[in-house]
Amino acid sequence: MTNNEILAESPFDGIICIGGEDWWYHNRGHFDFQVMRRLARRWPVLFVNSLGVRMPSVRGDQMFASRIMRKLKSLSRGLVEVEPGFSVFSPFVVPGQTGQKLSNWALAPQIKVAAVRMGVRNPLLWVHCPAGASLVAQLDPVGTVLQRTDRFEAFPEADQAVIGAQIKLMRDVADLVVYAAPHLEEEERGAVRQSLLVTHGVDLESFSSAGKAHQFEAGTGAGSRFLPQDVAEILERTSGPLVGFTGGIDRHTFDPELFLEVARQRSECQFVMVGSCSLPEGWCSLENVHFLGRKCYDEIASYMAAMDVLIMPWNDSEWIKACNPIKLKEYLAVGRPIVTTGFRALDGWRDVVRVAADADEFADGITEALAGRTDYARRFDKILGRLALETWDAKADMIAAELIAVAGKRADMLQAA
Repeated sequence: MTNNEILAESPFDGIICIGGEDWWYHNRGHFDFQVMRRLARRWPVLFVNSLGVRMPSVRGDQMFASRIMRKLKSLSRGLVEVEPGFSVFSPFVVPGQTGQKLSNWALAPQIKVAAVRMGVRNPLLWVHCPAGASLVAQLDPVGTVLQRTDRFEAFPEADQAVIGAQIKLMRDVADLVVYAAPHLEEEERGAVRQSLLVTHGVDLESFSSAGKAHQFEAGTGAGSRFLPQDVAEILERTSGPLVGFTGGIDRHTFDPELFLEVARQRSECQFVMVGSCSLPEGWCSLENVHFLGRKCYDEIASYMAAMDVLIMPWNDSEWIKACNPIKLKEYLAVGRPIVTTGFRALDGWRDVVRVAADADEFADGITEALAGRTDYARRFDKILGRLALETWDAKADMIAAELIAVAGKRADMLQAA
């Protein structure tokens, strides 16, 4: 079916997505980024950068200045078509309860103008950031979808009462709620009209190609050509296997105490940390731990492929209990052994990772993973076969069919009334 045929059959002529992240700053592997970029092949998509769930605090927030600066930079861009059919918009908005009252009067008009500029007049509204709850009544969408892939009310820096009320409102009014974690869908099934479970996908070609290229070149002695420069520099001045982590190093997800103990026990390994860090400065001074900072999403696969073992040292927070980490399938697609703490969304994949209950088991898991790299490589093709069913393209196809059905059902109900 062509895009014109899809638009003709669809009750909506575009999607307004109230994102949970900022396109210009955050890792583009996130669920809403990946799905919306693919839905934009069918309908015009207006991605509204995150409205925020907190007001940055000068006190106790070492990233205050950088957060304010990146938000101002995002605002200065306005509306930008970054890919065919996929436009990103940064509206003026003030986060927090007081800020919401100040900016709500202007938020919906800004979004409406941006949507009309794209030719979208009868939108479907997709809400990931809970602060978008107030827009349901103001934008008068053809249908409403809540993306419930993160437990925002468990975010420690947010106003949990405000976020909780926004999420309850969205659950009450949404025509469809999309979940990534099976247990969270089960928990809330009785509180929503209709739910759809879509576990996180993977850009299989990008990550598997990076893993295979590095393995092949390493076998010929030419692997250094594929190493990121900063990883190559680590190998020039140190020795030992590389143990890697990619992603945000944040207290609500990452377990610093466990990680420090593991890095001490595995002092023969070099721990390479790729991602931003919001933990207090000086929290880790171990010589075998190397912080490389944030990298572009397009570079992440090459960093994963450069590692001997990949790790996920999660804590036991409510956020982690409700999440379905995207990096699990990305790690698997790269083809490196994985050591992780346990979380419920591991179900279905526990046979291809090592799960540790504490620092001692985690350190032992790294040793076992290093010793079993050859065996893991033999199993790689079978793992890729399982991942072939988990691509973002497949996830977007599933969602697109559901959106048409849900919006059509809502349109029929309105006509009958």
